[in-house]
Amino acid sequence: MNGWIILDKPVGLGSTQAVGAVKRVCREAGLGKVKVGHGGTLDPLASGVLPIALGEATKLCGRMLDASKIYDFTIAFGTETAGLDAEGEVVATSDIRPTLADVEAVLPRFTGPIEQVPPAYSAIKIDGERAYDRARKGEAVEMKARAVTVHSLRAGGDAGEGRLESITLTAHVSKGTYIRSLARDIAHAVGSVGHVTMLRRTKAGPFTLEQAISLDKLNAFGQGAAQSEIFLPLEVGLVDIPALNLSPEAAGAIRQGRVWTGGSTDDGLYWGRDSEMRPVALIEALAGTLKVVRGFNL
Repeated sequence: MNGWIILDKPVGLGSTQAVGAVKRVCREAGLGKVKVGHGGTLDPLASGVLPIALGEATKLCGRMLDASKIYDFTIAFGTETAGLDAEGEVVATSDIRPTLADVEAVLPRFTGPIEQVPPAYSAIKIDGERAYDRARKGEAVEMKARAVTVHSLRAGGDAGEGRLESITLTAHVSKGTYIRSLARDIAHAVGSVGHVTMLRRTKAGPFTLEQAISLDKLNAFGQGAAQSEIFLPLEVGLVDIPALNLSPEAAGAIRQGRVWTGGSTDDGLYWGRDSEMRPVALIEALAGTLKVVRGFNL
């Protein structure tokens, strides 16, 4: 089991709980102990694409954490909560409701490189303690602004006319972007306040909802469903990196962690595969040499 399970995570399930569910199902399927990790935390109140890596694919979890993500999210105007989502006490209210034109007019301010202040209810550590733990104890939590990138931001086509009680947007964002903060800042920019009532991740790195399976389908694997129905090979997580065909000699050297010389490949990052198309390693090509970045023990 060296590959991926892409879970369409339901609301209410935490990312760590999802990893635990995959471990349990693998045991039920008779696979024994399997190394499992996830490629990017998704809040319990959010749903959507959660890449879960198994075996050697866990070596790519860091790349998944660094990858960009796409979210659909709904902002409800008029109330702001402590957690900037549907839970938590109301901390601010406003009678102002924007029009679709009002919202679309401010979206360019939040597109491209921006700085945002993360929510106090977040997993960021402050002096060694999670911000949400401090916030839950009633402590004043001062969050520092951080640089992120919003690659694109647009309103859905069903926002309606007149003054809006809510609006659904789609955002393609870099790692470290908090959609709850983005929603808060957009609401402030139109002269109101707001919070997120729906958050759904539709893409994480190369993985989309089309590849995702439900929790019920995952559980069916533990009851005997075919592995091919839920499992994606390791190389599916490498589609954004060019493949490099290795000679048997080069593949042998790379597997041993040695630098291979004599290549004529352009400089850059590749994933090397052997004559049987099996991934051997992530490889950096530089000045005619191939150096292992991360090896796969397949």
